[in-house]
Amino acid sequence: MTIRFPFGHFRTTMAGVAVIAAAVAGAALLRGPQAHAQVAAKVESQTRPNFGLLLDPPTRSYRSRGSHHRRYDYGRHRPDYYRDSYRPGGEEIVLVDCGGNPGTGAVEDAVRRVRPGGTLVIRARAGACVGWLNIDKPLTIIGESGFDPRDWERTGHPTLQAPDGLPCITVAQGVRVEIRDMLFASPRAGEAACVVGYGAEIIMNRVGFRHAGDEAAIYADGGLLDLRNTIIEAQTIAPAIVADGAVLNAWEVVVTGAQSGLELIPGAGQTSRIASTTLKGTGAPNAFGPRSIGMIVRSGRDYGRVEIENTAIVGYVEGVAIEGASVDISGSRIGRSDKGVVLYNGELRLADSRVRATTVGVAAVSGSAVIVNNVFAGVREVIYAEDRANVQASGNRVYSQYACRPQFRDRYRGRYEPVWRPGDGWECAFGSYPRDWWDDEDGLLGLEYHDDGYSLDGYDRYRNGEGWYDRDGRYIPDDRYQGEDRWSRGGGGFWDR
Repeated sequence: MTIRFPFGHFRTTMAGVAVIAAAVAGAALLRGPQAHAQVAAKVESQTRPNFGLLLDPPTRSYRSRGSHHRRYDYGRHRPDYYRDSYRPGGEEIVLVDCGGNPGTGAVEDAVRRVRPGGTLVIRARAGACVGWLNIDKPLTIIGESGFDPRDWERTGHPTLQAPDGLPCITVAQGVRVEIRDMLFASPRAGEAACVVGYGAEIIMNRVGFRHAGDEAAIYADGGLLDLRNTIIEAQTIAPAIVADGAVLNAWEVVVTGAQSGLELIPGAGQTSRIASTTLKGTGAPNAFGPRSIGMIVRSGRDYGRVEIENTAIVGYVEGVAIEGASVDISGSRIGRSDKGVVLYNGELRLADSRVRATTVGVAAVSGSAVIVNNVFAGVREVIYAEDRANVQASGNRVYSQYACRPQFRDRYRGRYEPVWRPGDGWECAFGSYPRDWWDDEDGLLGLEYHDDGYSLDGYDRYRNGEGWYDRDGRYIPDDRYQGEDRWSRGGGGFWDR
């Protein structure tokens, strides 16, 4: 079958086709290089390595299935599909009872099941749960059995125990974790700390630790570390608590057994505060291992500030050591030490506190120190200051059989009176050292009472105007001449008979 077109119409149609073909060809010529460039860019973006991903890999390697396209929507066709299935991180409260069955991974799986901001309750009736909790979301962790720091023997059963050589809990950067009524155990920690935080906020209340290893029981690198009603038994040479660039708040905290109690490098921002805290050392000598320091405050990039109030630090070679920070100590007790407070550099204000040391109460190598209204006991030297240090002291009292030993001056014909050399910002206190003070200091270590006060034989009668002393400090009683008469009469001359 032949189709015939009118000549004019055929020519018009062919002309239109030619115009369209020319336009398409021209567009192809104009868009050709740009199309090649887009293809090259796409290929390059797909093959270029993602260095940010390599340096900071994601915490999870999987993606949510909800982000993928599905051929069937199970939520629409089967509304009951998600009721019994497992959805990670979707539960508000998760209770796990894994005691007596270590190695199952139940406690780690329970952490994954809790949604961000949820609560994990750990039950350990048949024994401690064994596991390492890696926290990467806001979470509250509660021990079901509870923990009373005042009744350590009854409530001292571990709730969570770390695997050998691994930590109990690690907290990721920017994550806030609250822990209550828990007792952690890490008996064979090795080089791992029990609780580790990197730029995290860790808040603990009514928490206990039994830690044995080479590292600290709690290590916080930046962030916030808030401890309340916490007991730490740390069998380690390292400090029991290390806060490196972190803000530390401690209230009603007890640390025992560690070579050093607390190491703090204050960061910028808020002031770190330690109140109503007790640090009890092992009494290790200075020649054994690293320096035994109750609390050491080191300098960081930012000049930080630390406030210590109503705190007892006993059983360390150096009670408090300051290396380049501003430290305020008030209403506290430092006992059973070789050096009470050592200021290597920085600023120190010591007020209304008691310091018991065998060598020196306060030693200032450099920096500035203000020492007011304190009580020093047992010291051979109250305040030692080198040329680079600026020390201002006033209103301090001293109980010491060394620093308060008097000299005897001939007053009248072989009759001597005791004379005490004036101290630089301190004066000697007479009488016995109060027993209740001893109980709050060295008595915390179970040591028997020892009187550091200097007792001069017959001094009470001498102060009442009776008798005098010989050149060797022996008291000579005499009832005939009292008061000022003893310095002018009865000296053995002819007219005094």
